[in-house]
Amino acid sequence: MQGPRKAVLVRLIVFLLIVMAAMKWFSNSSVEEHVSEPDMFWGKREGDVMSPEEESKVQEEAPKHAEGELEKPQEPWKQEEKPDQQQQDQEKPKLHPVKDFSSTQMRIVHLDLKGAAPKVSYLEQIFPLLFKLGANGVLIEYEDMFPYSGDLEILKSENAYSVEDIEKIQHLAELSKLEVIPLVQVFGHLEFVLKHEKYHALREVTKFPNSLNPHMPDSLLLVKGLISQVLDRHPKASWIHVGADEVYHLGEGEESKNWLNSNNGDKGKMFLNHMKKVGGFIVSKYPGVSLLMWDDMMRQISVEILEESGIALFASPMIWDYSSQLNIELIETYISNYAKAGFKTVWFASSFKGASGSAQIWTPINQHMNNQLSWLKVIGAMEKHPSIRFQGIALTGWQRYDHFSALCELFPVAIPAMAVCLQSLVHGGFNDEARKQTLNILGCNSINLDKSFCEGGGAFAGYEIYQMVHHIKENLKMEIDNLLQDGHIRGTFSRYHRKYRFANPRNIEMFGDRVFKLHDNWEKLIQDLYIHMGNIYFPDTVEEWMEENVYFYMDQLKELVKDYKQIIQLNGRPKTS
Repeated sequence: MQGPRKAVLVRLIVFLLIVMAAMKWFSNSSVEEHVSEPDMFWGKREGDVMSPEEESKVQEEAPKHAEGELEKPQEPWKQEEKPDQQQQDQEKPKLHPVKDFSSTQMRIVHLDLKGAAPKVSYLEQIFPLLFKLGANGVLIEYEDMFPYSGDLEILKSENAYSVEDIEKIQHLAELSKLEVIPLVQVFGHLEFVLKHEKYHALREVTKFPNSLNPHMPDSLLLVKGLISQVLDRHPKASWIHVGADEVYHLGEGEESKNWLNSNNGDKGKMFLNHMKKVGGFIVSKYPGVSLLMWDDMMRQISVEILEESGIALFASPMIWDYSSQLNIELIETYISNYAKAGFKTVWFASSFKGASGSAQIWTPINQHMNNQLSWLKVIGAMEKHPSIRFQGIALTGWQRYDHFSALCELFPVAIPAMAVCLQSLVHGGFNDEARKQTLNILGCNSINLDKSFCEGGGAFAGYEIYQMVHHIKENLKMEIDNLLQDGHIRGTFSRYHRKYRFANPRNIEMFGDRVFKLHDNWEKLIQDLYIHMGNIYFPDTVEEWMEENVYFYMDQLKELVKDYKQIIQLNGRPKTS
């Protein structure tokens, strides 16, 4: 009996050990699950450690989700599988580093990439120049140059930057101590999106691709997708600029008309409702990122409506005016109203290029310099508004007036103007020190402000293009017009002669050498320009700029040369019938 009892006891002990091991294993699994969930909710990413201040800031937003003040991301476990664009909305909050800019006044250079976007190799040369001239940030308006993916892949252009390019751009900016601020339009100026048939249903007015219909559910979904893809590729960004300027035809769509009929025709409130949804999404998903927005759509909205909307809690207005002489009294009214509405910081926007004509070939330095000098007066008067702080100024460099417009001045052409503008802001005017530093950094002997020309030498990247474009501006049209209007050519080789293929060889030999020399000289310069532009720009930009500014005149000269060669060999035959 003792043997069987011993065997039973041994089996009981083994069983108890197995049960204890199983309980311990389940207990560990439960603890691991419990620990991982707060990390997801509070936005902690693998490898990131939040400071107590950062954790506190993120936790402060949590009650707002419950109260409906901010739009709460939908829980992924409650959703069916959806396309990539919708899945992006369900990602965990992503904490961006919180930096202190309270004692820093920003000088931001705007890079408008919706036209003539440069290769990254050129930005590598430009960023150190911006830093030397006094900039401490870049505002990058990617538009269709961003490498959108998934549902949004259709938006990127043929020559869009790659993901690696976006990373390199940020790395290059960091090396030159430039803060990168991405700009993503979320309401107006969405032509690069709404031109696609896929998104026609989201237009405010069916025949115009300018503005988004804020009442369509897919509109906000689209905006969230655009913002998410851009901010996910800019993990160190402290600001995002959400555009929101010139929302043309807002209120003219059927859904908007119905909304206005039910809301006392308050178009301003309709605008703010959309911007609140956009802002709520950003601050909930990207704690640490602040919003900037163009101010023009808010200028006519009452202080009471602005304050009531709560938009001042997460956004800062950027007041823009590119006039050479600002209406300072009017701008101070805007500042005062924004302060009363609760905004804590305000930005200004001047221009260094692209504000003097939609098809401008050359940058008028004086106009842009005077624009900076006017803004300096506004900045100097900010003490009148103690409740709102001036945070920075963006020097805009528009490359197109909209997605469908012609190219404005090329970036290399505008570098002297940009240098004068930045140095004016640094030194409080274009004084002797500002002029000295500008010439030293650009490598020029002098700057003629009246002629808008940097004379002698030139050591900045793209100087060859600067020189050749200036020569084209000054001489191409003039020389070809003078040739075609020459009395001898008009008298012996007119358009009528060329049309009916007849002329006296003795007469036209008198100007043949002149025609060939002019043609050959311009052909050589244009070939050189083509090569230099190809080093900086993609082929579509080179073709577009040449078509708009060179080929129109050169085609006339080429036709004259071709007709001359053919008709002189006819040896004075009768005109054709």
